[in-house]
Amino acid sequence: MGRKLDPTKKEKRGPGRKARKQKGAETELARFLPAGDDENAKRLSSRARKRAAKRRLNSAEAPETNKLTGVKPLLGKPSKEAVQCPGKKGAQALFPTARAKKRPAPPHSSEDEEEEDEDDSAEEGVAKQGNLWDSDDSDAAMIDDYGVDSASEDEDDEELLPIEKAARKQKAQEAVAGDWTEESSDEEEGLSPDSGPGKDEEDEDGDSGDLQINVDADAFVLPPAGENEQDAQAPDLQRVHQRIQDIVGVLRDFATRREEGRSRAEYLNRLQKDLATYYSYGDFLLGKLMDLFPLSELVEFLEANEVPRPITLRTNTLKTRRRDLAQALINRGVNLDPLGKWSKTGLVVYDSSVPIGATPEYLAGHYMLQGASSMLPVMALAPQEHERVLDMCCAPGGKTSYIAQLMKNTGVILANDANAERLKSVVGNLHRLGVTNTIISHYDGRQFPKVAGGFDRVLLDAPCSGTGVISKDPAVKTNKDEKDILRCAHLQKELLLSAIDSVSATSKTGGYIVYCTCSIMVEENEWVVDYALNKRNVRLVPTGLDFGQEGFTRFRERRFHPTLRSTRRFYPHTHNMDGFFIAKFKKFANFIPQSQPQPQPGE
Repeated sequence: MGRKLDPTKKEKRGPGRKARKQKGAETELARFLPAGDDENAKRLSSRARKRAAKRRLNSAEAPETNKLTGVKPLLGKPSKEAVQCPGKKGAQALFPTARAKKRPAPPHSSEDEEEEDEDDSAEEGVAKQGNLWDSDDSDAAMIDDYGVDSASEDEDDEELLPIEKAARKQKAQEAVAGDWTEESSDEEEGLSPDSGPGKDEEDEDGDSGDLQINVDADAFVLPPAGENEQDAQAPDLQRVHQRIQDIVGVLRDFATRREEGRSRAEYLNRLQKDLATYYSYGDFLLGKLMDLFPLSELVEFLEANEVPRPITLRTNTLKTRRRDLAQALINRGVNLDPLGKWSKTGLVVYDSSVPIGATPEYLAGHYMLQGASSMLPVMALAPQEHERVLDMCCAPGGKTSYIAQLMKNTGVILANDANAERLKSVVGNLHRLGVTNTIISHYDGRQFPKVAGGFDRVLLDAPCSGTGVISKDPAVKTNKDEKDILRCAHLQKELLLSAIDSVSATSKTGGYIVYCTCSIMVEENEWVVDYALNKRNVRLVPTGLDFGQEGFTRFRERRFHPTLRSTRRFYPHTHNMDGFFIAKFKKFANFIPQSQPQPQPGE
C-alpha cells in the first residue's frame, strides 16, 4: 500500500556534482566577470579562466556558512582545495588553503608563470575574507605585514580540517586587532609605538606596582557599630562570609594588616559574631571552639559540621567475612570501599540503590551500621577471649556486639545501661547479630561496684554534651551552656571512678579501662582523665591507635599530667569521622588512695 512514485513527474533539482564538471563553463565566463576587468581577463590563461568560472559557480550555489567561523559544515572528507569564507557583500568565495596568505604578485613576463597568476588571482579573495565589518582594510594582509612565515604555516595547515584552519585564522586576526588597539591606546597616551622590549618590561613592572598599591589601599576596615546592629537584624550571608575571610586574613598578619587604632580583641569579637550569624552557633559554644582551635582550623571545623559523615558498616565476623559481605552488597547495587587500613571489618558506603538498613544481609545480622569513630574505643580496649568485660553504658549495642565479635562469643560480657528504653535496641541488635555471651543489666553505673566487680576490662562510653557529633544533632549549636558542660563533666567523673573500681588490678590478662566521649570539650575529656589519675591507682597507657591527635597537657590556665599525650582526639575536619576522645588506663592497685588534706593558708 502507499503512493506509487511516478518517475516522469519527479522534480528536477538542478545540476549535480558531475554535471558541474562538464565542459562549457568557459563560455559563461562573461556572465561572472565584472565589467572593466578586461585587462585582468587577458592576463589569465584559458585553464585559469575555466577554474575561475567554476569557483564562481560553486560560490553562487553554496549553502549559508557559519557566521562565527565563516566555514561551511562538512559531512564527508574535507576538501583540500577550498574553504568557504564570507565575502564583502554576502557572496562566498573559495580559496586554496595551502596558499591562504597574501603575497605580492610576481611580474607577468612569461607564459610559464600563468599558473602562479591564476593562484594569485584566487588569493585576492583571501585579502577580503576578513572584511566582516565592511572595512576596506584586510586583516589577512596585516598578518603578513607583521612577518608571519606563511610557508611554515602552510605545511601545518595541510594536516588540519578546514574549520580548524578558519578558527586559527580568526585567532590570528583577533590578535592583530588587539595589537592594533594597544598601539592606538599607547599613541593616545603619548607613548611611542616604537618602544622596545625594555620599555614593555618597565611598563609591566609599573602596572604590577600600581596593582600592589591598589591592593594595599583596599585594606579591610571593621564596620561601625550601627552596621553591626543592622547585620544582626537582617544579615547578608554573602557579605558576612566575605567579612569572615577578611578578618581571618587580618588576624594571620595582624602587625601589618590591622587597622590603625584597632585592637586584636575587637577583630576577634567581630569574628565571633559573624561566625555565630553565618553558622548559627550560640555565643557560648562558639567561644569555646575559638579557644580550642586556631582560626584557620576553626573555620574548617565549622564547615565540616555542616556536612554529614560517611555511612560506615562493621562486618559481623561471627556470621560472615568482609569480602563476602562486600560482594553481596555490590551485587545489590551498593557502591562501597574498605574503610581504611586501620580497620579489618569496616566498609564505607558512597551510595546505594537499596535501603542500606533493610537489606537481607542486614536483617540476617551480617553487618552493623556503626560510625567509624565508634569502632575505635573497642579496638583500644582489645578484649581477649574468655575474659569478663563490662560495657557500662552499652546502648544501642554497637560496641557491645563488636566486643563479642572480637571475643568470638567466648567469656562473659555484662552490658549495662541506666535507660531501660534504650536497652530494647540492645536486645534486638544482639539477637540479630548472633551474640550469645552477653548479659544485659539495668543499673545506675555510679553504683555498679556494689552490684558486681572483678572485671578484666571495662568500657565506659560516657554520656556527654555531643559537641563532636554536631553534624548529626545541629541542636547542640545553641542548646548548650556552661552549666550543661559542667554537669556532664561531674557525671563523667563519677562514672569513671566507678568503672575503675569495677576492674581487678590482679587480672592476669586485663586490668584495663577505656574512657571515651563524643565530645571535644576539654572539661569533659582531659579534665576528667586528670581527675581520675589523682583519685585512683591508675596510669595512662597507649591506646594502640596509630592515628589521631594527642590530648592536651596544657589548655589555657589549666595544666594536666604529662602522660595525657597518650590519649587521642579525633575531629571531623581532619579524620572525616565524628569528634571523639579516647583514653586508656591500666589499674595497678585495688585500694583507693587517701586524698591528702589541702594545707590551709598560714600553716
